[in-house]
Amino acid sequence: MAPTEALPELPRPLRVLFINDTSRNGGPGRTLYYILKFADASRMHKSVVVPRAGVVSELLSEPGIADEIHLEPDLVENIVEPWDRAIEREDFEVAGARKLMRASGNVFRGGRGFFRLAKLAREGRYDAIFCNGTTACFAGGGISAMTGIPSLWHCFYTSVGAPIRPLHSALAKSEGVASICCVSRATTVLYPHCPEKVKLTHDAIDVVEYAAGTTERKIRAEFGWPEDAIVVGSQGRILPKKGYVEFVRAAKLVLPMLDDELRRRVRFVAFGDTPQDVVPDHLEECRALVRELGLENTFVFPGFRSDVKPYVREFDVSVVPSIYEDPLPRAVLEAMALGKPVCVFDVGGMGEMVEDGVNGALLPGRPADVNALAHAIARYVRDPELRAKHGAASRHRAETEFDSRPHAARLQRELERIVFGPRP
Repeated sequence: MAPTEALPELPRPLRVLFINDTSRNGGPGRTLYYILKFADASRMHKSVVVPRAGVVSELLSEPGIADEIHLEPDLVENIVEPWDRAIEREDFEVAGARKLMRASGNVFRGGRGFFRLAKLAREGRYDAIFCNGTTACFAGGGISAMTGIPSLWHCFYTSVGAPIRPLHSALAKSEGVASICCVSRATTVLYPHCPEKVKLTHDAIDVVEYAAGTTERKIRAEFGWPEDAIVVGSQGRILPKKGYVEFVRAAKLVLPMLDDELRRRVRFVAFGDTPQDVVPDHLEECRALVRELGLENTFVFPGFRSDVKPYVREFDVSVVPSIYEDPLPRAVLEAMALGKPVCVFDVGGMGEMVEDGVNGALLPGRPADVNALAHAIARYVRDPELRAKHGAASRHRAETEFDSRPHAARLQRELERIVFGPRP
């Protein structure tokens, strides 16, 4: 595990307002949890804003994580969401006029929420604003311009919609945005006009937490699989861009590559669900594809699990099949921390985590080569020694390059720099 670096003396502890722009379960919220968990509390007062109570607020409410949690319901998560609750998939089926009314109201709500956040930042006498996520970056950049409080953008995204791209570029270049910390090289491409602000700060995971665990055979017991099953698994949001259709099709190709004994033993599983603000429900589409390809006894999509670690711990091989410029998916870090070889397509930040032939398989991804994925999976299924070797390399890389402790220290030091030190 990489050691944390000593931090310089401060004239006083920082007061930082952390804005997390979503309440639902996902990578950014988990990352913020670990940042706050390992930040030096004696040097920083940590206040967090989230849109509403949910998985993220529950995490951040654990003792010692956040000093204050503020709910800002007008931090809009979806432009057509109802005004009094989180969006549900059925909301996309309402009449067009009702959607337009909701969208118009949400523009007003968003403006109202922005001014409330600016007031909170001023009255709370915050020294800096930490913007965690796309919408949070827009909000924090605007608040910085209004109040003069410097903001740090923590960027997980690799693209911005064309209509808002000019505003995004202008805010990124503005004086109030003092630092832009990107979780992968793939995210830095959005900032060619202000490279002096950009810092590559890879996302991270608590490798100590992921070292602990039980030997309970949850997957095999839950699904009635044989004790000697070879489990090829994945976990994440079930979205088209996450490549689960490609994973299912690869599984179909794997089976003829194996002998009868290995075909009897191999099983495929993908944990996760499709968020309510996405239509149609891609999880159901993937389940339908499994039935269409006759894989019902081999491939399962069990849905969401609040704690996926016990299941991933049982994987023999991890597959994270994203087919878009996925910045630095947390599912890869989780698999690495649990000592699994990882199969990925070479898109986004995948190559910054997975080294082909060392801790996994980095496969052609433009376009996604499903046949290559099938061959990589089959190779691991046939070779337990290779699985063990690459899994150990994954764990070592997680410990030395992606541990949350030095990651939190780096970001805390950057916050202290933009407040007390010279800017670039």
